Amino acid sequence: MKKWLAVITLFAIFSLLAACSDNSSSEEEEDSGSNENSDGVTITIASWAFGSEGETNLNRMMIDAFMEEHPDINVEIDESISDPWEESLASAASGGEMPDVFSIAHVPTGIANDWMMDVSEFVEEDEEYDLLPETVREAITYSDSVYSVPSSQNILGYFVNEDLYEQANLDVPSLGMSIDEFETAVSDITNVNQGVIGLNEANAIPEWYPASASDEMGWYTFNDGFSLDSNEFISGIDLANNINTNGYAYATLSEDEMANFNGEDANEVWMNNGIGIRWDGTWAIGVYEQNADFEWDFVGIPGDRTVITHDFYGLSSSTEHPEEAYELAKWMGFGKDGYMKRMELADEEEDVSLSGVPLITDEEVLDAYFERVDVPGLEEAYENIENAVIEPFKTTPGYGQARWEAPTGVSVGDESNATMGQLIDASVSGEENIENYASQINDLANQKYEEELEAIGE
Repeated sequence: MKKWLAVITLFAIFSLLAACSDNSSSEEEEDSGSNENSDGVTITIASWAFGSEGETNLNRMMIDAFMEEHPDINVEIDESISDPWEESLASAASGGEMPDVFSIAHVPTGIANDWMMDVSEFVEEDEEYDLLPETVREAITYSDSVYSVPSSQNILGYFVNEDLYEQANLDVPSLGMSIDEFETAVSDITNVNQGVIGLNEANAIPEWYPASASDEMGWYTFNDGFSLDSNEFISGIDLANNINTNGYAYATLSEDEMANFNGEDANEVWMNNGIGIRWDGTWAIGVYEQNADFEWDFVGIPGDRTVITHDFYGLSSSTEHPEEAYELAKWMGFGKDGYMKRMELADEEEDVSLSGVPLITDEEVLDAYFERVDVPGLEEAYENIENAVIEPFKTTPGYGQARWEAPTGVSVGDESNATMGQLIDASVSGEENIENYASQINDLANQKYEEELEAIGE
């Protein structure tokens, strides 16, 4: 009997040990599964907007906030992508090391090189994407496909030093002024001997003038092609030339004339009350708010059209996590939740400020933004954003060649084969007459446009 009880006892012990072993294995398996879920996926992102590692940067703060909101997604900043940006991306692509999400300087280049995936399936199901201005959505659609996600938006135009005009008993320029009123405002405020100039520089005029003078034209005349032989483009060159040759722009003053001004460059002269109207973008508003000791406002470009410019993210065509990559790109760019968080973080950290304006026309987002950014002219300009003019460098095929890089075959100064940019600059300064070459450069610009259209399969 004792022997039988001993056997039963041993059997019970072995059964208990086996059960404990099974439970332990089950718990280990459960723990293993739990750890795997908590680790989630890792995606990489590269952007020129992250600054240097260790510095206080709003976009780096946004990455941390994203991971708090999405604990199953780990985000790593790819510091290996750097200037020259497109060469760095090309090197990463050839080595099979593309970041999942990356800033793209020229969207058609990314498409032509097959760096970016088609994100149409994501944006078609995204109601917030439909809140982007129609002109923006059109600009990044190629053959009914979308390959990029807007990451930031800025409004371009002029800022006015209101104090200077009031002190001179002159009408203060305002949003919606005519081209003639703009020219008068620039000339009338100028008094070089007293260290006051009308404009910081005139080089942007040939780009915005066509859109200001004609509803049928865009930035640098672009509207499904270029019209550089048009009266609007030639008149823009002429206006810029008149401002420069009459001494109304700081950038073209002589050293002796610049000595009358308080500052070493146009930035300092503007901050020291020496420039009446300054060309800039809304990325500068934080600096103006912190450093300008005069009353200023945003007045855009002459007429009632608003000019906007963007940065974009591409999603790698080789990413293994497209949904997570899209969520990150949206959070960092046009998404409502992301932009509301961006404003919250900017409120909490005094070393950072908002750069740019909201991408989506969501009332809650806009109300929150303009509560923080009290610039009346900017708020009025934003009201016209649905019909905005797009600054086309990052989205338009061949634009870099058509505006700056393409050799023209024209001799300018020491350049036997001046580029488009050099010829236009020479015309603005009065060294050349653009009318002599208008037809030639228009053909060249449209040729470059068509060549890249073909390269991306349009």
